[in-house]
Amino acid sequence: MRKLLIGLAIVLTSCVGPVDIDRAVQQLRQQPAATPTTATADATAEAVKQVIEAADRAQQTAFATGDPSVMRVTATPDYYDELTQINTDLARGGVTGFTLVGIEWGDVTVSGTTAAATAYETWRTTYNDGSQDQRTDRNDYALVLDSGAWKIQADAQPSAQGVTPGSGTAPAQTQPDTTTTTPARISDTSGNWSGYVASSGTYTSVTGTWIVPQVGSTTTGADATWVGIGGVSGTDLIQAGTQATVSGGGVTYEAWIEMLPDSSHTVSLDVAPGDSVTVSITEQTSGQWLIAMVNNTTKASYQRTVRYASSRSSAEWIQEAPSAGRGIIPLDDFGTVRFTGGSAVRDGTTQSLSALGATAVAMINRAGQAIAQPSTLGADGSSFAVTRTSAPGTVQGGGRTFRRRP
Repeated sequence: MRKLLIGLAIVLTSCVGPVDIDRAVQQLRQQPAATPTTATADATAEAVKQVIEAADRAQQTAFATGDPSVMRVTATPDYYDELTQINTDLARGGVTGFTLVGIEWGDVTVSGTTAAATAYETWRTTYNDGSQDQRTDRNDYALVLDSGAWKIQADAQPSAQGVTPGSGTAPAQTQPDTTTTTPARISDTSGNWSGYVASSGTYTSVTGTWIVPQVGSTTTGADATWVGIGGVSGTDLIQAGTQATVSGGGVTYEAWIEMLPDSSHTVSLDVAPGDSVTVSITEQTSGQWLIAMVNNTTKASYQRTVRYASSRSSAEWIQEAPSAGRGIIPLDDFGTVRFTGGSAVRDGTTQSLSALGATAVAMINRAGQAIAQPSTLGADGSSFAVTRTSAPGTVQGGGRTFRRRP
């Protein structure tokens, strides 16, 4: 997601107490270097941990002050750009502050001038409606030795399953009076997905069409509509779709593609409310995928061929509350989005959602209420709707997180 940078005045707190911003910045800039040739393995691993924690504090400081430059000390140029955009996305999506509560460490390995580390980080996020969300995510860091100092090159966040199997009954929900869809009776649940997933067999293509919804401009937040392959039970996911972002009383619409663990990228396809958009993702040869997007209303199109190692383990047709690094952006008021022509190629055969045995997924908030509810499948087995309910829109802590940036 992307954000309009706004001035913030919040008090940062760390796991041990208040942070003096000026002092923290100076400490970051004066941080001693550690290299494999001058430190023992244990000391080098400790230096890597210190760099990661310093980077977390710097991101927190940068968000609070609106000055991203403090993040340069511990990040490569590309990762610095990504962090800057993540902070922008968070602010634009209604986040007013986030605090690192604590870190638990997994494996840390060093090999010459590269290092890898796993950190289980707990962050507390505050939103502009006053609500808070505390969550723990796994972060897999890659670092490089740059001019004698360790710098973070990438941070992947492989989370647990994004979908929790249902108990046989749909979660509590409050549907708008204007809805004309029938909620699915049995739904799996997710912290930020709603729609249908198919996860039995090998998938080499997915297709779906939807009408870009008219999003209300009074509630800050975002929504993303997409189809994808992978991502239900693993850390891989190739996806493409459209998105609306509400900020400052205005709504921005755009099209995007994403291949985890990389961040998403806006693509050169204009979309507007009411446009019919068809997206397909197809493996042409082993590991080579064609992403095709067509605005059926304007006749404009976009396509790109990419190399991607996919598990091919699932296919999805999803309405999402996107996230950006340290928290899920609140779900906006998108009303109802309608999918048609949903299909996937499973084990070499093109099949409808019904034939695939696709499962309905409801997006729930922290109270367990559905905030985005899928309908039953249409008679054609390939169409359904997702409706924004009137339940409060701050989503459940946990669940799969995705990073989006231009």
